[in-house]
Amino acid sequence: MAHINLLPWREELRKQKQQQFAVIAGGTAVLGALLVLLAHMQMEGLIESQNQRNKFLQAEISKLDKKIARIRDLEKTKTALLARMDIIQQLQRSRPQSVHLMDELVRTLPDGVYLNKITQKGASLTLAGVAQSNARVSAYMRNIDNSEWLGNPKLDVIETKEDDRRRTAQFTLRASQINKAADKAEEQG
Repeated sequence: MAHINLLPWREELRKQKQQQFAVIAGGTAVLGALLVLLAHMQMEGLIESQNQRNKFLQAEISKLDKKIARIRDLEKTKTALLARMDIIQQLQRSRPQSVHLMDELVRTLPDGVYLNKITQKGASLTLAGVAQSNARVSAYMRNIDNSEWLGNPKLDVIETKEDDRRRTAQFTLRASQINKAADKAEEQG
């Protein structure tokens, strides 16, 4: 009887299918590895792109911070210049007042009254002097009260002293530097 061995054919078929499976499994593994590699490269590219955007934004932010600091410095300089301008304008406005003050001090001073010291702080004046009598100090205060450039006289101290058989009154009084003409113009305007 003839022997036909079918096993080697099946064995060969099994080996062929195993090789096909190995090739397909290897191909799938390589394809999966390539897909993972491509996905990784894509993500790295996106991350790098975002990092470049972030660097650009940081550079622009630092430029803007420098500009903001410069603007703040300019605002401080502007404020300082405006303050200086205000002081200069105040000095320009008050320049004629000092002339009027000296003129008015001479006009309001009655005979027999002499000033030894004049102190000014802002619009406040402190006048120290000597008078022949208390009545002359009173006359001086009335003259100050009637003045256009001086006002609000207040007597701080008055002392009567006798030197070489002459009686004198040493006084200290306070007054304010005013401008009645300007005050009237403000009231009417």
